[in-house]
Amino acid sequence: MKVEGWKNEDEDENENENEMEYTVDVIIQNKPAAKDPEGETILRELIHRHGFGMVESARVGKFIRLKISAESEKEAEQIAFRMCNELRIYNPVVHTCAIEVK
Repeated sequence: MKVEGWKNEDEDENENENEMEYTVDVIIQNKPAAKDPEGETILRELIHRHGFGMVESARVGKFIRLKISAESEKEAEQIAFRMCNELRIYNPVVHTCAIEVK
């Protein structure tokens, strides 16, 4: 299956000379109202038990760094967003998805 905006390894790398490579960071977190049992366990069992009581909260998420070939930062962001939605990398009901292009 080919995803628009992604090149297969066997395709000519000079196919579109206007494309640049962008680093795209995708950060997926539970929404603030959603429970985060993994974060709660880390806070209670690791952080507080080892003397870091000043830490008030810990939440766990996913961090994905992508390299995307695109003609613009906006296009790279759109490709990453479309990929996250179409491939169900996150659940919009309980997660937030932030995308940062570098």
